[in-house]
Amino acid sequence: MRWMLVAIIGATAIGGIALAQRERLPAECRQEIFQLCRGAEGGFRQCLMTAMPKLSDPCRKAIGERAAEAYPPAPGTVEHSYGTDPRQRLDLVKPAGVARAPVLLFVHGGGWSIGDKAHAAPEKARWANAKGWAFASTNYRLVPQATVESQAADVASAVAWLRANADRLGLDADRIVLMGHSAGAHLVALVGTDPQYLRASGVPMGAVNGVVLLDGAGYDVPTQASAEMNIVKPMYEAAFSKDPKRQAALSPTRHAAAPNVARWLILPIERRQDSQAQSRVLADALNRAGASAAVVAVPDESHGSLNKGLGEAGDFATEQVERFLVGAR
Repeated sequence: MRWMLVAIIGATAIGGIALAQRERLPAECRQEIFQLCRGAEGGFRQCLMTAMPKLSDPCRKAIGERAAEAYPPAPGTVEHSYGTDPRQRLDLVKPAGVARAPVLLFVHGGGWSIGDKAHAAPEKARWANAKGWAFASTNYRLVPQATVESQAADVASAVAWLRANADRLGLDADRIVLMGHSAGAHLVALVGTDPQYLRASGVPMGAVNGVVLLDGAGYDVPTQASAEMNIVKPMYEAAFSKDPKRQAALSPTRHAAAPNVARWLILPIERRQDSQAQSRVLADALNRAGASAAVVAVPDESHGSLNKGLGEAGDFATEQVERFLVGAR
């Protein structure tokens, strides 16, 4: 049974947690996982890649908390609330000696149903601060308690909060770059293409100086959700429903006609064909609409290692992002 639990938690995209931490999940949560996936077609690993929205809220919360424990916050990290819901919180770390620091706002992944702002954030914070950037990592409300529409609204609200408090916190309200991983990449892409979200929060599109996407594959949801051999189809249906109109409305590629954020860096991993294909279609649509979008396939990385390694010295993806951020200042 122990090896099953290790496989289960590893499949939830919260890798890097020590075995002892994995086993500290409440007994009720472990039992819930086993009952949900026992005898599932494709086995436990495939089941847990798609079943997170079916877990109870306390169980998903416990998994997220165990993931966060693996990443102690960088020195100087301060948590702020940008809304009234407990999930509407962000962590902010500012660079020393910078009077009006530009902001890199990171949005975590987790299949729209799980995840935490602490995951893989401390290394990113230290790296961004060393480059003169403030680093913010935000939580957002999760499926199924919230909708993907609400999640995109939360990202826009976090941007609005940073702008509203910029003078007090020593931030530059007009130099904000969005970066997201996996489901977080989808959300920042949606906010950067569909103007309704920033508009509703009172944020001009031009206040966002760039968007960085880390190995997303949901930029055109109907295409991805209907792909043959798509083992995460149930996860997409839980997030976007089976309604093709709603799926299209939540697809960044379908909103790529102007206005959009002006500058984009899209980083799929080299070994993942669906991510590369979705990335290139989105970039082509953005470029046709007058934005500047580059796709750089990242070699020798997995979906998880790309995110966890971002900020490390000598890291290929980090070097790409560094060059991109220079143009956003």
